[in-house]
Amino acid sequence: MNVDRLVDRIRWGLNVAARSTGAVTSAYRPRGAEYPLAPENRFLRLRAAFSGIDGKFNRPNAYGNALWRGIFDAAYTQPGDYLVQEDAVWFIASQPKFLSALCVRTNRKVSFTRPAAQTTTGVNSYGGVTAANLTPLMTGWPATVLAATREPRPLANLPGDTSVSLWTVLLPACPGVVLKSADLMSDDLGRSGVVATTELTDLGWRLAVRQVTT
Repeated sequence: MNVDRLVDRIRWGLNVAARSTGAVTSAYRPRGAEYPLAPENRFLRLRAAFSGIDGKFNRPNAYGNALWRGIFDAAYTQPGDYLVQEDAVWFIASQPKFLSALCVRTNRKVSFTRPAAQTTTGVNSYGGVTAANLTPLMTGWPATVLAATREPRPLANLPGDTSVSLWTVLLPACPGVVLKSADLMSDDLGRSGVVATTELTDLGWRLAVRQVTT
């Protein structure tokens, strides 16, 4: 049996499993850097089921674990697509040929902006961050925002200080957008953060973001 026929049989099997156990799901494909779940970005309706990362349906996913296995016909989807089931949203991180898709369940919508740098030396006008000197990078992207397992303490380390919140943020890559340290992030809860580190992997962006207060 050649590889193409084997892949077709695997897809057929996943499709049968999704039809018997899955629910109707809408698939969205981002067309730019803004609002990937806009109605015009929906390109497919399919049946899909999601299990824990072990691929079994005998237990719920663990607390704080955003990774899921997606059971659906992947003939028309690709990594970076979003899958929406009622109020649950996943993005496809990976679609191996011989395995079920690796999906990441999101819990927030985030936006990224970049402060403008000073263009001249010497005396400048006010150089702080304002709405006027922010360049939008990505707007309204469903993402996973998880608290880091260890939170750094403030540099002053005074007895009354509280820990600085540090988040791990997972989201798909957006063509043409490269996130960098010092970019700003905001979410749908009104929180703000500064990107501390960035890592573009085969599965998408993995960021460390430090919360800031305004």
